[in-house]
Amino acid sequence: MADINKKLKFQRIPPPNENKFFDWRERGEKDEFIRFGEDNLFPQTTIEIYNKSSIHAAAVNAIVQGIIGKGLTSDDESNIKRANASAETWNDIYAKVALDYKLHGSFALEVIWSRDRQTIDVHHVDFSYLRAKEKDHRGRCPGYYVSSKWGKIGRSRTVLSEDEALYLPTYDPSKKESEPHQIFVHKNYRPGQMYYPLPDYVGAYRVIELDTEIDNFHTVNIKNGLAPSLSITTFINGSDDQLRDIEAQLNANYAGSENAGSLMYIDVDSPENAPQIVPIPQNGADGYYVAINDMVVQKILTAHRITSPMILGIKTEGQLGGRSEVVDAYLLFQNNVIVPYQQDILSSLEGLLHINYPDCVLGVEQKKLYDDGTEEEEIITDTDTTAQEESDIEQPENLA
Repeated sequence: MADINKKLKFQRIPPPNENKFFDWRERGEKDEFIRFGEDNLFPQTTIEIYNKSSIHAAAVNAIVQGIIGKGLTSDDESNIKRANASAETWNDIYAKVALDYKLHGSFALEVIWSRDRQTIDVHHVDFSYLRAKEKDHRGRCPGYYVSSKWGKIGRSRTVLSEDEALYLPTYDPSKKESEPHQIFVHKNYRPGQMYYPLPDYVGAYRVIELDTEIDNFHTVNIKNGLAPSLSITTFINGSDDQLRDIEAQLNANYAGSENAGSLMYIDVDSPENAPQIVPIPQNGADGYYVAINDMVVQKILTAHRITSPMILGIKTEGQLGGRSEVVDAYLLFQNNVIVPYQQDILSSLEGLLHINYPDCVLGVEQKKLYDDGTEEEEIITDTDTTAQEESDIEQPENLA
């Protein structure tokens, strides 16, 4: 027994990426810019999981479409026809801002003052391109670096060249004479975050990743013919080239969903050389993944504050899915999720529009759940004037 104990040693084999976690910590104090996450790529990670998870993407897209509604309205429609010299309208800007705000929890706009400094052009800036400059002694962020090359720049760099990133000072109308190109960044308070906000669903990042892994499990299983379901042992003691040839033949004839149900024919010179084919009992992992799928869907929808899966067209067992039930769920979703997003965005956009059109009032024409003339009236969501006064755009210390 003592000899066995000396020869045998059991240890835990950690799974791949066991210690991986989503890092949104702000790093780089005293450097030229503040990194967003250890690898400085947290916004890019946010985009990646959005592109990979079907449930998460459906939830984000539904909320964004709700925010956009039927588009911006104004007391004078000519005010929102032109946002910049690139012929973009304010509705074009609004649609991009809505996606950034939901996806990242913030949005950014480049503000370009005219030669006489009386009017502005406004351009959307992809929020994932932004990295903040360290705050000054007053706790104000003086500006942001804009670049699409953060992945190439790497996490160890502390100084940027002009070719790598464009620096834009924070929006401040009082400095328009000396800084005609500025950047407006909308931020909501987030405990522990000094520079970068976080999306409201950040607590569900691991569950969203789990959704992508479930899809990957089933996709790989189908592509591999639900393997490993068979163990094939040959007795020819073949060379490396022969073994590679056998593997290639098996993959070509039996792997993948297109070969499901194929017949297997083997010709050997003697029974002794016949391969040994043994079925491998399934471990039930596929059933386990199916069982947790409902949990994953529910947690993702909860993170997005979607009260009923029916809003996304997802039918759940035990729900009748009647018209009144869907309408009630959608109205709750609209009032608790959509309208607050709209009010935040409208407050910022209206403040910028006031530079060109001082009396402009913005709203959003809401979409009806059933656009057949028999249900709810269309609602115009106007910016709350009290909220506008409290978060006036010409108070730059509240913007960055």
